[in-house]
Amino acid sequence: MKLKIRLCYKVVLITLLFISGLIIVAIIFPALDVLCTPSYAKHQRDALKMAWLKWFGVIVGLRVSKEGEALNRPCLLVSNHISWLDIIVLGRFTPAHFVAKSDILAWPVVGYLAKQGGTIFVRRGDKQQAKATAEQMVWQLKQNSTVIAFPEGTTTKGDGVLPFHAFLFQSALLTKANIQPVALEYMGVAKGHAPFIGEDTFVPHLIKILSLDKIEVRVAFLAEINTAGKNRHFVSNEARAMILDSVTGEKDKNQATAIPKLKRQL
Repeated sequence: MKLKIRLCYKVVLITLLFISGLIIVAIIFPALDVLCTPSYAKHQRDALKMAWLKWFGVIVGLRVSKEGEALNRPCLLVSNHISWLDIIVLGRFTPAHFVAKSDILAWPVVGYLAKQGGTIFVRRGDKQQAKATAEQMVWQLKQNSTVIAFPEGTTTKGDGVLPFHAFLFQSALLTKANIQPVALEYMGVAKGHAPFIGEDTFVPHLIKILSLDKIEVRVAFLAEINTAGKNRHFVSNEARAMILDSVTGEKDKNQATAIPKLKRQL
């Protein structure tokens, strides 16, 4: 009985949060663009997005254990990908534009909020659209915005790190932006419930998350990657190796041969 009451309470709160999100993106964002200077409007939009994501975290009972610090300047932030919750976790630390799969556009309410909130969408398997995604990332980095991407291209159970899609790193090389890897790891009961994989759909998974008492997650902001003299494949392998080591303690065997390969390419 107590669990049902808690779930109903959270469902009401998350519904109100979604309604507030619709008001923010449909009314307040356009008003800011009309009434304020571009820089001030951007600052206010970023503040509202972060506040909304923080409240989302409060409602689902997010408990974050943070290691390291996020860069205090615009950068390309790359992370392993386990769940849609990753966006809620990372969005509380820095204002950013997320790179997400286009499937999210079909999600009720969330798809609209993501689009209006400045998410950059990528369609898996579409090389032409991938090029457009890279161009959007370059544009945002040139505008001194942080971009957060999940280079695995899909979600996993979190017990490993899939190979990265290197094209997502090209924008940082072209704009000379900093790259910071981030490792995510859900803990406790959430370790088995947070992964959004296989045939999972958003609403049933959201209900499952809301039924939990808390969501424990470890967030490790890793060392900044120096991109000087490197290509996108090298920095992609370097970022993956750092995240893999943080999540599993394993070393990436491919990274050991990356330097000789890079020298031959250069």
